[in-house]
Amino acid sequence: MITAFIDANRDEVVEGRRLGVEPICRVLSEYGIKIAPSTYYAAKTRPPSSRAVRDEELRPRLRQLWEANYRVYGARKLWKAARRAGMGVGRDQVARLMRAEGIAGVRRMKKVRTTRRAEAGARHRDLVERKFTAEAPNLLWVTDLTYVPTWAGIAYVCFIIDAYSRMIVGWRVASNMRTQMVLDAIEMARWRRGTNLPGLRCHSDAGSQFTSLRYGERLAEIGATPSIGSVGDSYDNALAETVNGYYKAELIRGPARAEQGPWKSVEDVELATLSWVHWHNTARLHGYLDELPPAEYDQAHYAARQDPEVLMETQ
Repeated sequence: MITAFIDANRDEVVEGRRLGVEPICRVLSEYGIKIAPSTYYAAKTRPPSSRAVRDEELRPRLRQLWEANYRVYGARKLWKAARRAGMGVGRDQVARLMRAEGIAGVRRMKKVRTTRRAEAGARHRDLVERKFTAEAPNLLWVTDLTYVPTWAGIAYVCFIIDAYSRMIVGWRVASNMRTQMVLDAIEMARWRRGTNLPGLRCHSDAGSQFTSLRYGERLAEIGATPSIGSVGDSYDNALAETVNGYYKAELIRGPARAEQGPWKSVEDVELATLSWVHWHNTARLHGYLDELPPAEYDQAHYAARQDPEVLMETQ
């Protein structure tokens, strides 16, 4: 630090004369900072330590990895991503180099509710009871709506998430939050996961989009059963709201977006969401999945089912 300070000021000109190293060292000594000119010159000629050399090698690689992941990873996730990329680095070292680079992870903000509660009346019962886990894909999906302000109006976003791997299996961005946008998201999920999924539960809150007759009929077409949490209780749809929360933190208000200013149109949000969903499913590390991406977690499940030894153990 002191060497860097001297380097930054040694060429300053005061009263027509260049400061130089010796005068700066004398002034620093008057303030209790003892450093001899010889110490400064020795430090300048000393070869860099192996740690310094290693740091200089890692810093640009860590920044590049952080940039490639929407600039959202904190020290723990960036460390995990670095290890997956073949970089032999410790967590504390990653945290130290992130501070040196001036980079940090994102923080989530409180969610604002967007779904409109259905009028009192018959609705589907809660088949989940806050247990957002599944033993295999296509046993439990969760869904919810969120919104994004743009210059051209509000963009409404619907995600359908598989609870097993946190895979986003269907999504839709629209300029309204009518039932049709939810049905479009179901169509995408059906295209990706199949048209016959008996035993599937699809859980949501009590918004009017999810209590409509058309929504129930569309799920019935693929053999799925609707499930709805209690009214006004965010914990009853916590998984879907969690995904909405980090979607907002990582993409909508994320560091990579902050430099570009407000969203201009619904179409801009849709295009960006397309890229973010692909990253979320194929590259984003999830703590719940032992720091694996959803696609990799799903692949491991299906590979285990095909393993003869696993099949013999389950018989």
